[in-house]
Amino acid sequence: MTRYAADHARNALVARWSTGIGDVAVTVAALPPSPAGPSAALRLAAQLTELSQACWRCYTHPAGTSDQHEPGGRGWYRQRERDAFATVVPILTRSDRFGDHLRLSVSTKVGEIAQRVGCALRALDSPELTAQVVTDIAAELAAVEQAECDNLSGRAQQAVTLSREDASPLQVAQANAFLNRQPFGSEELITQIDPAAAAIAAAHWLHAAAATTGRHVHRNPVQVMAEGDRLRPLAAECLIEIVRAISFGATPRQTVMPLIRHTLHVAEGHLCGVTDAKRRIAAAERLLARARSRHPHLDVGPGAACLPITSLDPARPALDLLDNLMAGIHGCWLRYAGHARTQNAFSWHDPNGDWRHERHAELFLTEVRQEAATRHQHLL
Repeated sequence: MTRYAADHARNALVARWSTGIGDVAVTVAALPPSPAGPSAALRLAAQLTELSQACWRCYTHPAGTSDQHEPGGRGWYRQRERDAFATVVPILTRSDRFGDHLRLSVSTKVGEIAQRVGCALRALDSPELTAQVVTDIAAELAAVEQAECDNLSGRAQQAVTLSREDASPLQVAQANAFLNRQPFGSEELITQIDPAAAAIAAAHWLHAAAATTGRHVHRNPVQVMAEGDRLRPLAAECLIEIVRAISFGATPRQTVMPLIRHTLHVAEGHLCGVTDAKRRIAAAERLLARARSRHPHLDVGPGAACLPITSLDPARPALDLLDNLMAGIHGCWLRYAGHARTQNAFSWHDPNGDWRHERHAELFLTEVRQEAATRHQHLL
């Protein structure tokens, strides 16, 4: 989303958004003097940020991902929020001051926040400021619509930092093309692709890397992931689950999207998947029982266990999963290279060792590309 701020040094309203590798900032408008002092500009910036967040939520939580479209259902409410985009500019440009004390009745969060922005603009009483803010908000709404059409350029690029409940097949195909070019990842993957779509493609390539490494170290793909020692425990748990599911015939989309959606629900305070929660609780209880038996003199109560509800970071589930997947691919290469060194211990220490390392890397990537190509039909 776009964050707005009052730059008191330049007396300007500014906006900034992320591009995947850094933030872009633009000046929205000059701020007029206000009898209320700096607080009026700060309130406007806060309301604009909240409006941007509500609008981008329509992108990350589209109505189409819900199966409840009857009146009052989740999908129905989401579609109403998305339809409210058309009301934002009219609300901001109302010439009367009705909303300052008694707000119009609105039935969407987007409309309600837009009313608050309108009140903040009227408090500053500057037609020029209002016109410039309306222009910027129109650009923000257009960026959301552009991202929904799979075009993440310009202002819509901020979508690459958001976790979405759905992933476009076109974006998955583009991510797959980037990974085919460079299976270890590239800047394009994190600056041009929605992270949920990138994670689906990366899961496909992780399985290909694990299968390639497994053939050389005489392990199946799941064992390759389980025996890795360079991943955080929760990351390893997540990747093992993904590779196992794909090995048994699931598509990358079927393995990735439930993980992201579950974590998005956790971020909003909802615990979905009672069976998984029971499993985690049982594992924590076993750890506590083991600790009590080993250290009976310690007071190890139920509060001593830190129980992760999800294997992904609720603040950035799709990005966290993508990071884990790329680390997993690199881990497969390290396992592959380690096996190659043990098989050719003498040659890796001769003057041509660097050349041999590069040659093994080329062989690894070639085999991974071939493996990924054989299962391409499962990706889309």
